[in-house]
Amino acid sequence: MSIEAHDFLVEVGSEELPPKALHTLELAFASGIAAGLNKAGLRHGALHSFATPRRLAVRIGRLAARQDEQRIERRGPPVAVAFDAAGQPTRAALAFAASCGVEVQHLQRNTEARGEFLYYIGLKAGVTARELLPGIIQDALDALPIPRRMRWGAGTTLFVRPVHWVVMLYGREVLTAKVLETTAGNLTWGHRFHAPKSLRIASPGAYERTLATRGFVIADFMKRRARVREQVDAVAASLDGRALIRDALLDEVTALVEWPVALAGRFEPRFLQLPREVLISTLEAHQRYFPVEGAAGTLLPCFIAVANIESREPQRVIEGNERVIHPRLADAAFFWDQDRKSTLASRIEALDAVIFEARLGSLGDRARRVRALAVAIATALGAPAPLLERAALLCKCDLLTTMVGEFPELQGVMGSYYAAADGEDREVAAALREHYLPRAAGDALPLTGIGTMLAVADKLDTLAGIFTIGVKPSGTKDPFGLRRAAIGLVRILIEKRLELDLTGLIEQAVRLAQADVERIAIASGKPAPTTPAAAAEVYDYVFERLRAQYLEGDLNVYRDGATPVSTEMFEAVLAMRPRSPLDFDARLAALSRFLALPEAQSLTAANKRVANILKKSLDAARVAIDPALLVVPAERHLYAAMRALGTTVATALARRDYASALTELAGLRPAIDGFFDAVMVMDPDPALRANRLALLREMQALFTGVADLARLPG
Repeated sequence: MSIEAHDFLVEVGSEELPPKALHTLELAFASGIAAGLNKAGLRHGALHSFATPRRLAVRIGRLAARQDEQRIERRGPPVAVAFDAAGQPTRAALAFAASCGVEVQHLQRNTEARGEFLYYIGLKAGVTARELLPGIIQDALDALPIPRRMRWGAGTTLFVRPVHWVVMLYGREVLTAKVLETTAGNLTWGHRFHAPKSLRIASPGAYERTLATRGFVIADFMKRRARVREQVDAVAASLDGRALIRDALLDEVTALVEWPVALAGRFEPRFLQLPREVLISTLEAHQRYFPVEGAAGTLLPCFIAVANIESREPQRVIEGNERVIHPRLADAAFFWDQDRKSTLASRIEALDAVIFEARLGSLGDRARRVRALAVAIATALGAPAPLLERAALLCKCDLLTTMVGEFPELQGVMGSYYAAADGEDREVAAALREHYLPRAAGDALPLTGIGTMLAVADKLDTLAGIFTIGVKPSGTKDPFGLRRAAIGLVRILIEKRLELDLTGLIEQAVRLAQADVERIAIASGKPAPTTPAAAAEVYDYVFERLRAQYLEGDLNVYRDGATPVSTEMFEAVLAMRPRSPLDFDARLAALSRFLALPEAQSLTAANKRVANILKKSLDAARVAIDPALLVVPAERHLYAAMRALGTTVATALARRDYASALTELAGLRPAIDGFFDAVMVMDPDPALRANRLALLREMQALFTGVADLARLPG
């Protein structure tokens, strides 16, 4: 029997939603509703989500009016108990029938292994969508990723912003249920100024059109985003320039407007003397304006603002924006002039007065730890250290400038400008900018040697210091940017092919941090926190980030027909605890190619078998292989084959030529297969058994020189 279906619309109208979170909230709301519908078993078509500064909405196509009928099958009492000697139903049968809502004669009898039982088999009508939807919507709203919820008025409900209206339409029918303590209806509101009166939504299909034609609202986030970009590009072209449009700023501007109108403004050309990044940050971060550059790539004294109104006097809107940006740029020019009156080097001592983290000490302590790590890295790479040490001492000094105080996102960038103005070496100035790289996923890596080494040292100190005081990131909370630091660290080491003993550097970084923690604790009379496992925790955290890089395809070690990286492959290499990401990368690349060989599956299975045998024989005495006790030809053949390969494999492993080592080991397949076919490892004779276990341990050691193949499926 076909079930009636109609489109459904839900809209939650509120005060202005947080712009940086709007698109995320939109997608989460739609996802939550879809999950609720699927869990409830309500069939539906496509979902279309909407989001503007004052609303979240979802339209669902062809939503079934009720759940499908559900087949119910319940087992009752045994027939022998359900009826007496005269064949009359007992209290047990009557009670079971009553619980099923039928008479005893409507029950069925089924014979099972345990005997004959009464059964009720029937169909249960599905619950209607009208009954289920309010709960599904409320659950989706409750699950939105909102860090802080608020109350308003006399109500007790919690949401990201005060709610003013709710629309719920099933076809043309209004569902008048309460959501967020607000009774739903079919009235929405359009633009605050262009359409201040309520608008009636006739049906879900009319929602988007009604808002656009009568409400001056483009409800679809991505359509509004496209319109913003199109208008900004057109205005920039009219200025003979090109707009600088960052995706994050475009999303934020889209989340601030319902009816976008792009307008061009100008500022005094004298402000072009400011560093390019300062101008861009002033325009973008403070005012959400789009900068404009000319054909030569230099900034023009122009900006593009996106208004949320189609003014009858656009020139007055432009003048208002120009009046606002002038003092912002004047402040930036003042900061630029004031900061250059003191050199970066003159701020080194002042770093000791600024706390980085109470238990880890000051920015000065941090700079000294970074310097020590940077010198260790330079020594390991055979690079000169004097300029690197200078850069390490200066790298946090720009945090004390007024410009970085106003624009934190310019840390490092301003340090580079100020260092150049002070006459510092060009490599030092570049390193101050580069040591924060990469700042985000897909960002560029440092280009200079000093910048690269300083970036590694800085990220190591961040990770080691925070883990040493026991503040580990959890879920979405990562206030010190440890995830970014770890990803940046492994990207630099692998993509720039830096052979560094990361394990040793982590241990050194933890020792440096622990020394400062203990010194500060003693000075304050408090017990120092002990984190004996901090180095291992940092190692694990870094390599967990590396796992994501491989599995998500950001680092690709497989090509030419090799096997794509899997979780099991990653675990097989990680079990060896490689001391450097570059070594890890080489092992994983070799394993990827090895698994494409025809012998791989058999050898993987053999390694799993060996691992299981040895695991069950942990108490067996570990002895050296005695050739005289190799009495079966198959075990003598395996021993000889292993001895023949031993030196070759060891040489390849020493060169980190893991691919050659595994290729050589693949030649052991016939000998290993023959061994397991002909030899009983757990022989009753203790001497033979111990000797065969020793042979297996040596075979396992050959393979685990690269990876633990026993962790692979096979």
